[in-house]
Amino acid sequence: YTIPPEAENFVGPTASKPSEQAKLKALNYGSLLEFVAERFHSAEDYLRKLNRPMNLDELKPGDTVKVPNVVPFKIEDLHEGFVQPNPAFANRIVYVDTKERFLLIYENNQLVAEFPITPGSTKLPAPIGVWKINGIAVLPVFRHDEGILNYGIKSDTAFILPAGPNNPVGILWMALSKPHVGIHGTNQPETIGRAASHGCIRTANWDAARVKELVTVGNIVSIF
Repeated sequence: YTIPPEAENFVGPTASKPSEQAKLKALNYGSLLEFVAERFHSAEDYLRKLNRPMNLDELKPGDTVKVPNVVPFKIEDLHEGFVQPNPAFANRIVYVDTKERFLLIYENNQLVAEFPITPGSTKLPAPIGVWKINGIAVLPVFRHDEGILNYGIKSDTAFILPAGPNNPVGILWMALSKPHVGIHGTNQPETIGRAASHGCIRTANWDAARVKELVTVGNIVSIF
């Protein structure tokens, strides 16, 4: 894969604290290595091993790197805003298996797609039950509220974090009929399938981009 000049449009300053993130124009990738890693569904360390002895910390446009042969996640194809309802998907059902940690999409009892997820934590488990998709936002901003994240209760103190792949909910927020709960992307793809989340259902950004193309507002979401 040869890094194109426009890749630099998605790389920028980063910050670890929400108070500092809120001051940035976008929560972009911190490096071209991170851009390439997410584009090809990879851990940065894996790409380092794959490209030895090349120094991937000094990547620049025009450089060519070895990457896995997967369908690339093209962040440049995403457009900020809400996904319009798709009547063709009205009969689809989303199942969230919190024990096996998979999200499954069915239509007429036939499996359409399956994705690894991180469900809620012991403290804030994903809400068991049947819900609906209320809205689908691409490249959303995120209201960082410690009250919601830790206790599921909205507080008066919060930071509004800008859109970008390193937003805490990644490139997608799919709001469910259960307040403050959604299916979303992540800024930590290495945690998918292993670590806990704050009551929501989290997927890698490359999978979130596919999920939004397979469901529609109004679909039932069964969490079990």
